[in-house]
Parts: sequence; structure tokens; C-alpha cells
Amino acid sequence: MPEDEYDDTDADGLTVGQAAARLDVTVRALHHWDEIGLAPPSLRTGAGYRLYTAADLERLHRVVVYRELGLGLEKIRAVLDDSAPDVTGALRAQRAQVGERIERLRRLGEGLDRMIEAHERGVLLSSDEQAAVFGPGWDPEGPAKARALYGDTRQWRQYAERSASRTPEEWQAVSDATAALDRELAAAAEAGVAPGSPEADALVERHRAVFSAYFPLSREMQVLLARRYETDPGFAAHYDAIRPGLARWFRLAVEASARAHGIDPETAAWR
Repeated sequence: MPEDEYDDTDADGLTVGQAAARLDVTVRALHHWDEIGLAPPSLRTGAGYRLYTAADLERLHRVVVYRELGLGLEKIRAVLDDSAPDVTGALRAQRAQVGERIERLRRLGEGLDRMIEAHERGVLLSSDEQAAVFGPGWDPEGPAKARALYGDTRQWRQYAERSASRTPEEWQAVSDATAALDRELAAAAEAGVAPGSPEADALVERHRAVFSAYFPLSREMQVLLARRYETDPGFAAHYDAIRPGLARWFRLAVEASARAHGIDPETAAWR
């Protein structure tokens, strides 16, 4: 019969199973504490089964209390055996560690809240903050529309992860970098820079780097995005307002760069 199932109502003590149930711990924990000499039972039956006396249960109860407070077993042993030089000091040190752990968990909770909100909203800025950062032409409903279209994609998850930790100042830096790139693209198109030239290819690479503030952009994905810049009325209006024909010039520059890297724009996929 397993020891934890042994029952002898005449025995002066509780079996391992009974003690474990009384203290709401596992039989395995009691066996371990016995093996290391932390809280061994005082009695044995004639058959050799462990029996815990009332004094044993009191010590076990103290072990459980200090363990729940986070003390290690060796520190608990020192406290129970009166060999700890400063029990109050040990408890204060443990309290300080608990406080640090609570603070870490609080920050973790705040981070999780922001991550959840970023997955739901995209940009964690108020409408006024968005207008200040991205300009008066910015549509504050844009992130919500993007989530409706792409919320189940890996790219949206990457976008949300970046957005969750981004401050208004960091968003401003992203906006400034994008605006600067738009001006360089317009200047190149105005100067007659040919798609496929080293200068045009450098701007295509700049676009990928700047866009990575949202999510990593592969060359094939860039082809599809540039195509959308030209065909989507909203994007086309934005780029053509900077310079007429800019959306088309950029699409041609991206496609030329893709071909130079062995990618056929006609078979490009979002991957």
C-alpha cells in the first residue's frame, strides 16, 4: 500500500497523505523536506510509514508560511532552527524583493495594456497628436481602416509591436524622415533621374529603410506597395500633390530596382 494512502486511526500522528491534505501541499514536497532534513516526521509505524505529530505539523506549517513569502528552503531552515542571525532583516530583504517584483509586474501590465491597444488602434496617439505629428491632411481614421484590412496579417502585428513602445517624439522622427524622403524623391523626379540609375536605386533603398519604422519591407512587397501608391486614389493624390507624376516615377524606380535584384515585378507577391 502506498505510504500516502496508509491510515491507522490508532496511530499518534498523521500520515504523509493526511498531512499533505491538511497543509495543502503535495506529498512530493513533504518527502523532499524530509529527505533534506528540513521537516522530517517524528514517528514511524511498525511497518515503517511516516507519521507527523502535532509538533511536526506546526513546523511544517511554518515552512509553508515562509515558503509562500518567497524564502528559499535553506533560509527557512535557518529561521526555524534559530540559526538565522537576523530574522527580521531576512524578512525585510524578502519584502524588498517582493516590492521589486510587484513593480516589474506593474510595468509588465502597463506594457501589455499598450500592446493590446496598439493591436486594436495602431497608432497610440490622440487625434490632436496625430494631426500635429503627421500634418493636417492626416486621416486619424487611417489606422483603424488599415486594421480592418490587415489586422490578421503578420505585418500588422509587427506594426503594432513597434507602435506600442513609440513616443510622440519618435513618431515625429518617423514623420520627418518620411517627409524628407518624399522631398528627395520629388527632387530626383524633377531632375530627370532615370529609374534604374544608381541614384534612383539609392532612393528605393532609402524608402525600404524609412518604411521599416512600420514593418520590414521586402523588395517584392515594395513592388506591390509602389504599385498601390500609383493606383490608390488617396496615395496617388498625396504623391502627385508633392510633384505631378511622382507616384508613377517611384513605381518605375522600384520595379527597375527589383529587376536588378532578380525579381520580376509581374510575379511579385506579398512575402
